[in-house]
Parts: sequence; C-alpha cells; structure tokens
Amino acid sequence: MTASASTALPDTDIAFIGGGNMARSLIAGLVRRGMPATRIHVAEPVAALREALAADFGVQTHNDAAEAVGNAGLWLMAVKPQVMREVCASLASIATRQQPVVVSIAAGITGTQLERWLGGEQNIVRAMPNTPALLGAGVTGLYANTRVTAAQRAQAEQVLASAGRTVWIADEAQMDAVTAVSGSGPAYIFLLAEAMEAAALEQGLPADAARTLVLDTVLGAARMLTEAGEAPAELRRRVTSPGGTTQAAIETFQAGGFEALTAKAIDAAARRGKALSAAND
Repeated sequence: MTASASTALPDTDIAFIGGGNMARSLIAGLVRRGMPATRIHVAEPVAALREALAADFGVQTHNDAAEAVGNAGLWLMAVKPQVMREVCASLASIATRQQPVVVSIAAGITGTQLERWLGGEQNIVRAMPNTPALLGAGVTGLYANTRVTAAQRAQAEQVLASAGRTVWIADEAQMDAVTAVSGSGPAYIFLLAEAMEAAALEQGLPADAARTLVLDTVLGAARMLTEAGEAPAELRRRVTSPGGTTQAAIETFQAGGFEALTAKAIDAAARRGKALSAAND
C-alpha cells in the first residue's frame, strides 16, 4: 500500500460517464489545476446537469456515452452500481477497439465484472473517493488490475488526486474495506457530530453555541490527527487526565461497546459492498 498526493495532470483526454456530484468535484479539481476544459468530455442524460457543467467549467458535454468517449484515453465511470453493467455493455465495442484506462468509482463492482462487461482484456482501475472530495479534501483508495501499466496508473492517480490524497491497494478484495472505512467514513463523523450537538442541547447550551462548539471541535481534532504526527491513541491519552471529565466520558463510551460497535459497523459496510457486487453480476 502506498499513499501519495500527485500534482501532475493527465496527458490524455478524459471522458466522464456520469456527471453527478463526485464527477463534478473531480472535474472542478482538474480544471482548477490547469487541465484544459476542451480535453474533458462528460456524458450525462440529465440536461440540467449537462448545462451546469458546461456553464461552470466549459467542458464538452454529451447526452450519449459513445460520443463522450471519442478518442479519450481515460474513461471515468461515475454511474450507479445498478446501471454499470448496462452502460459498460453499450461501450464494449469501443472499449475493445480503443483499449482505454477505465476508472470506476462504483462501490462493490469488481474489476473482473467491469472487464467482462466491457468485452474482456481491459485496463481497469477501481477507485473509491469520499465526499470531502467535493472540497478537494478527500481521500481515494485505488486498485489496478495487472493489465494497467505504470503510466496508466499515474494517469488514474492524477485524476483522483484532483480531489485529495490517494492510496494504492495491492489486493482488490480489500477495496470493500476501503469503501467501509473511508468511502462511508465521513457519515460516521457526521453521525458523531449530530449526536454531540443533540447532547449539547440537552445540557442546556444555546443552539448556535452548540453547533459552533461541536463543529470546531471536530475540525480541530481532525487537524491534530493529520498534522501532529501522532497515533490517535496517543493523542487521546494526552487529553485524558486520570479521574477527569474526559476519562468519565471515554469510560462511558467504552462501557457501551464503542470500539466493538465501530468494528461491527465497518464490517457491515464491507459486507454490503460484497453484496452489491453479487446483486449486479
């Protein structure tokens, strides 16, 4: 496993198949870093989304996926898992002819499935970004099949790095864990913040004060985690004085099975990823 934050730009045209929020965040990052909008094509069936992408970024938009891929050397598949098979089948003959790098951000859809649906012998990269990508603060797990060259890996990484850091995974079976930990992970933090805010209100704090205290606490803690260079356990130990208020709260969390419940939740998300693969095969 390797982590990086590439700042280079892909040296090929890119076709986005699907123009939803995640595609939009990647497009914004690429354009912000200097990728010519004329080299980015987007296939999106919803006219309003096409118009917004063209207006905001100047990219080339299409109603038809076959038109969008054109001569693009990299295709980014940003459609829902439930329709991925149909979309791939519609592009299989072009994929066989062009042999692009195909990057999929669909949860639970394996590289083997994508390769088969696209006609076989394809260069497949699976990617799992998360919602902070919308702010350029995401993290993406990446897996490439054996057909993907070093140069093609670099192209895929350059696209996803437009939304934040990237981490390469050597074993595709671990991509379900990536989805469970980081893909779904922001929602876990949002749930904790939601619960903390509700508890603050129960303690009698005004709503605006409760919101500010919770949000800035989460932000500050996240910065400490990423900037202090210390393990989470060590940072927790430093702010947990024996017999103090923090220890009282931590012991209550642990008495309720906090660690075990977290592990159970992440396992449930990983198993759901596997189920999505089976359901859409």
